[in-house]
Amino acid sequence: QVQLVESGGASVQAGDSLRLSCAASGRTFSSYNMGWFRQAPGKEREFVVAIGRSGGSTYYATSVKGRFTISRDNAKNTVYLQMTSLNPEDTAVYYCAADICPPWNCLIQTTPREYDYWGQGTQVTVSS
Repeated sequence: QVQLVESGGASVQAGDSLRLSCAASGRTFSSYNMGWFRQAPGKEREFVVAIGRSGGSTYYATSVKGRFTISRDNAKNTVYLQMTSLNPEDTAVYYCAADICPPWNCLIQTTPREYDYWGQGTQVTVSS
């Protein structure tokens, strides 16, 4: 069992930056991949970015590449999402998720169904 708690969501202006955090507990943090997803009102949950167990591999959605940066601190059991140059299209509830994958098959996944545990979400609102 893994518990995930996001924090850092806020209402900001276009062009601002924001950092989200996701604290994990319950299992060895370095044994699973982590992802960030977001869901805007009336839309499906969409992939944002994911990071491998050691932090050495990442994968970004095209819409955020160059603006968002994911990182993880395995000593603190926390994954971060640094967001810059925010625009109103980034407005959504942001969720972190854990993919409990075996060591021999632990590629980064981009679809929600591949993730086993989810946080409760944190709201990010960007005003123009």
